[in-house]
Amino acid sequence: MKTAPLRKLLVANRGEIALRVIRSARVMGLKTVAVFSEADAATAHVAEADDARLIGPAEAAHSYLNIAAIIEAAKASGADSIHPGYGFLSERPEFARAVADAGLIFVGPPGDVMAAIGDKVAARRVAIHAGVPVVPGNEVADLPSARAFARQAGLPILVKAAAGGGGRGMRVVEREADLEASLEAAAREAQAAFGDGRIFLEKYLARPRHIEVQLLGDNHGKVVALGERECSIQRRHQKVIEESPSPAVNDRLRSRMLEAAIRLANAVGYRSAGTVEFLLDGEDFYFLEVNARLQVEHPITEIRFNCDLVAEQLQLAAGHHVADPATPRGHAIECRICAEDAEHDFRPATGKVLYLRQPGGPGVRLDTFLGPGVEISAHYDSLLAKLICTGADRDQARGRTLLALDEFALLGVINTAAFLRDVVASEPFARAELSTHFIEENFPHWHSAEGDEALHAADAAWIAAALVSERTLGTDRTAAPAQAGNSSVAVAPRSPWSVLGDFQLGRR
Repeated sequence: MKTAPLRKLLVANRGEIALRVIRSARVMGLKTVAVFSEADAATAHVAEADDARLIGPAEAAHSYLNIAAIIEAAKASGADSIHPGYGFLSERPEFARAVADAGLIFVGPPGDVMAAIGDKVAARRVAIHAGVPVVPGNEVADLPSARAFARQAGLPILVKAAAGGGGRGMRVVEREADLEASLEAAAREAQAAFGDGRIFLEKYLARPRHIEVQLLGDNHGKVVALGERECSIQRRHQKVIEESPSPAVNDRLRSRMLEAAIRLANAVGYRSAGTVEFLLDGEDFYFLEVNARLQVEHPITEIRFNCDLVAEQLQLAAGHHVADPATPRGHAIECRICAEDAEHDFRPATGKVLYLRQPGGPGVRLDTFLGPGVEISAHYDSLLAKLICTGADRDQARGRTLLALDEFALLGVINTAAFLRDVVASEPFARAELSTHFIEENFPHWHSAEGDEALHAADAAWIAAALVSERTLGTDRTAAPAQAGNSSVAVAPRSPWSVLGDFQLGRR
């Protein structure tokens, strides 16, 4: 793996994470290069970088997933290194190898390390060899073997894709009669999503917690762990709220989990930032997978350990030694605000940002690419912003999160802020009664509280006046489309957003 002082970094991503990487790189004195699709020409990460290169049309397959175009952009811009962010190509061994083959520095683990742990079946073998506990399972997933495993382990069992993640290619089988159909469906979905239809079987854990350990590894054989994060609140196997430390992990259990994560990383010679994920069932934990990249939820670790994980990645890529982590302080919670309609089964939402109010105050951070006029399309991930709040303890962090979600306002794009507020305000969350089934058990059919929108009447009046002012000045930057039916500035007493047609504020 080539290492050298970095001078110019290309960020092979978009949106919030591209901005995040660019800002840390610039603080370190690096020049930065953004890449963008035709749909992203006017976005914030393009404006923030020192240089920007068009790499293709809106479709990710022809732009942000186009390895040849990204490497060509790096060469043309004079970049000496590439940071993949998360998502897109960040965990593709072929991308890491192509970057290295082009004589550039890949800010992440080498391709051979990714290959060793990116495949879930191979990663299970590594974990077993390293003495890390794994969920009882079976690598052979033909029907006779699956039936034998189901009878031996007991139903329900889990059918999982060997490649990829995010819940795709995954099926819970509760009846033996459903086994054949579930195997076929999971294999089809895995093939369509990852180009790899291999599946395997695991014992299904009824109400586990999802705990992950943040790692940093250098090129000199040292790996350190920066505590754990609780990521149990999920919908469709996608994380929604994360916190650190986990309310369920005591010092003894934490020591065991961190030691197991480091042992597994050492078994494959892990480098750069990465995360080992576990399922926690009481005092027993089981290896789940390794994410060979920076995680979406990395800011809650940064805050507690007073570090910049992107800067750490860049230093490690340049050949520096990893430092022992600082003593962690306080508690941190992250909420992922997404362009989704939580009242309608988290249906994806699109739109144009007409107004954004960002929360503030002690212990509040908002990572986002949003601003007035930004178009949210269906081409990319639904993540709009990450709200990160910290406090001296969990209660204070939770209180600041609630206040920040109250203050957050987004007009023009349906989003999950109101749903997240209700989750954090709930008694089960306050009591830290968490599991990966938290949402389906506590919020199976969420709707915003009747009448809550009236609390935003003053904001509605202010925004309506601002919209009129913009139109009067002729800027039209934040004006809603004519068909939205918002030519009137009158505010209905019951619902201040009724005058804005389909556009709405992130509700409480």
